[in-house]
Amino acid sequence: MRTLLLNPPSCRGFDGGAGSRYQARREVKSFWYPTWLAYAAGLTEGSRLLDASAEDMDAAQVVREARGYELIIIHTSTPTFTTDAGIAEKLKSHYPGIVVGFVGPHVTALPEVALQTSRAIDFVALGEFDYTVAEIAEGRPLSEVRGVAFRANGTVRRTTSRPAIEDLDALPFVTSVYARDLNPEHYFIGYLQHPYVSLYAGRGCRSRCTFCLWPQTISGHTYRVRSPENVCEEVALAKQLLPNVREFFFDDDTFTDNPHLDEIAQRLGRLNITWSCNARAAVSRETLALLRENGLRLLVVGFESGNQKILNGIRKGIRVEQEWEFVKAAKELGILIHGTFILGLPGETAGTIEETIRFAKEIDPYSVQVSLAAPYPGTELYEQAKRSGWLAQDETCLVREGIQNAVLTYEGLDAEAIYGAVERFYRSFYLRPGPVLRILREMLHDRRVFARRMREGKEFFSFMARRKEVVKC
Repeated sequence: MRTLLLNPPSCRGFDGGAGSRYQARREVKSFWYPTWLAYAAGLTEGSRLLDASAEDMDAAQVVREARGYELIIIHTSTPTFTTDAGIAEKLKSHYPGIVVGFVGPHVTALPEVALQTSRAIDFVALGEFDYTVAEIAEGRPLSEVRGVAFRANGTVRRTTSRPAIEDLDALPFVTSVYARDLNPEHYFIGYLQHPYVSLYAGRGCRSRCTFCLWPQTISGHTYRVRSPENVCEEVALAKQLLPNVREFFFDDDTFTDNPHLDEIAQRLGRLNITWSCNARAAVSRETLALLRENGLRLLVVGFESGNQKILNGIRKGIRVEQEWEFVKAAKELGILIHGTFILGLPGETAGTIEETIRFAKEIDPYSVQVSLAAPYPGTELYEQAKRSGWLAQDETCLVREGIQNAVLTYEGLDAEAIYGAVERFYRSFYLRPGPVLRILREMLHDRRVFARRMREGKEFFSFMARRKEVVKC
C-alpha cells in the first residue's frame, strides 16, 4: 500500500505531535523532528513522511498532498486528537478508499475512545508502532497484525500485544528519512545550534517519574540501546546527507544512563561533531569531563522543582544536593545546561513555587524552560489527579489555541495561580544582569545568533502577551 506518514497540522507554530515531549507551542519558534514516524517510514517501502506542522501546511494542503496514497498514518496527541480526527474525516471524504490509522501515546492509552470518536479512524496502533505500520502497509489483515485495535462487528477488537523491540540496530536510520523527506532548516530549538538534527541512541527510561508520557505509554521503563557502532555509523552518514547541520541532539529520555555512554562519546569525538543530549543531574564529574572532551556542548536536565518533597512525590529519584553538585561540575567543565521546570506538580503551594524560582536563579543554568504539570491519559499523574479530584478541567483542556493550560488545582492553590506563575518565573530568571549579559555576548560574537535572538525575543514577548488573552476552558 502506498503509505503517507503524517504529522498533521494544528495551531500555527504548534509542536505537539510526533516528536515533542510537551505537546504545546513553545515561547519561541520550536519544532522537534517527527522521529517516531521516521522509523516507520524507513521500514515502509515507497512511503513518504509529511510534517505538516513544520511545513506550515493547513488541512486543505494536506488533503491535496494525500492524493494517490492508500494508507495514511496520523500521529496524534491528547491536545490535538479532536482536530486530527477532523483531518481524517476530510481525507476520507475526498478519498473514500483510503485506510487511516492513528498512532501515538493518546491512542495507546485510549484506543476504544479513539475508535468510537470517529468512523474515519480504521485502526489505532498500540505502543511501538514501527513494525505494525510496516506490516499493515504490506497488506496483512488487521486481525493478523500484533499491537492494533480496530472495529469488528460493531465492537472494538484488540490483537495480541506487540513486544518491545529489542534489536534496535535492525531499525533504519531516521536521518536518511529526514534527508529524503524533511527540511532541517524548518526545525528550531532555542537552546540548540541551528540547523540541528535529533536522533535516538536507545528507547525507554529506567526512571519512574509519574508525569512522563513516553515511557508510560510507548517506550517503557527498560532502557534498550543501540550498539555504539550503529549509533555512530548513523551520525557519520548524517554528516554526509545533511552537511549544514551544526549540532546533533540525542533525544533519549536519559541518554547519560546509556551503558555504552563512554564508548559512544569517544566515537563521536573522532567524528569531530558538536552534540548535546538529555541527562539526569547525577552524572559524575569524571564522566562529564569525558563527554566534554569529545564534543558535548549542552545538557538538557529535568530539575522539575526545587522542593525535595515534590521531587519525592513524583518519584524523581534525586536529591536537590546532588543537583547542586552536578551543576557546579558541569559549569567548571564548560558544559552548558538547559534546565526544565514544571509548575503545578502534586504538593505544589505558593511557597514551593517561589522556592523553585529561587533554586533556578541560584543554580543559574544557561537557559530554562517552564512548563505546567500536564496529566496526560496513560500516566500515573493522570490517574492520581482523577482519584484525588485535582482536575479542575479535563485533559481536552491541556492546550488552548496551542498554548499550554493549567488543569490541576489544589487546596490553597488554584489553576489560575499556577498558570500565572509561569510568566513570573521567566521574568524573574531572565531579567537579571547575568542572563542578559550572556545573551548580549552571544549576539555580539555571532551575527547569525544576533539575528536569531532578536527574532526569539520578539516571539517570546509576543507569546507572553498572547498567553494572557487565551480563553480558558
